Amino acid sequence: MTTASRGPPPREVAVVYPYRSACPASLWRKLITEAKGEITFAGYTNYFLWIEQPNLGAALRRKAAQGCRIRFLVGDPDSEVTRHREAAEESSLTVSTRIAVTLDELRKLRGTDRIEARFSDRHIALSVFAFDNDMIVTPHLANLLGHDSPAFHFRRRQDDGVFDRFALHVQSLWDNGRDVWSTSLQPSTSVGHFVRALASVPAGVAPHQRGALLCLGFGLCG
Repeated sequence: MTTASRGPPPREVAVVYPYRSACPASLWRKLITEAKGEITFAGYTNYFLWIEQPNLGAALRRKAAQGCRIRFLVGDPDSEVTRHREAAEESSLTVSTRIAVTLDELRKLRGTDRIEARFSDRHIALSVFAFDNDMIVTPHLANLLGHDSPAFHFRRRQDDGVFDRFALHVQSLWDNGRDVWSTSLQPSTSVGHFVRALASVPAGVAPHQRGALLCLGFGLCG
């Protein structure tokens, strides 16, 4: 008896971008807007989201009110891992500054049902952003920042596929993370002014370049 061939497994890679900065801001907005069940932002700083997505906080509140669970996994700003990464990147827009931007925005979302945030220092070289059955993964190359590293857009097509493997990775980090809300998040006047001032920089300047310019201007860079 001849056994029919099962064929190759379903392809889960939708698009590959050589640079995460080449991933359109409109795609991120679409993924956020269309997600119904769960959104996970597991980038070490998640900084670029607040820069590229206008009124992201309000959008996330609406999603949460509609029943969507939203999780942020953020790098620990006090970790030795964070300090070592800053030394490797040698960027004027430091890792701790980028984390501070996210923490300042998360402070405004504190107490919102279905929005959670935890610290971790175990995902320094791999960012995972999940939106129901879509996922964008960025492996950070050498000393490069996330926007200069490749990005892979996956769509879940099978059990125990690439999508599920990365989802298990994030769940493990989440289970071992430390609750952000247990930390006293004080409003940062400098960081708040920094985020608001981004809108005044010409639109033709790339998001990470706008951030670097303002970071220097506000004296936030280490």
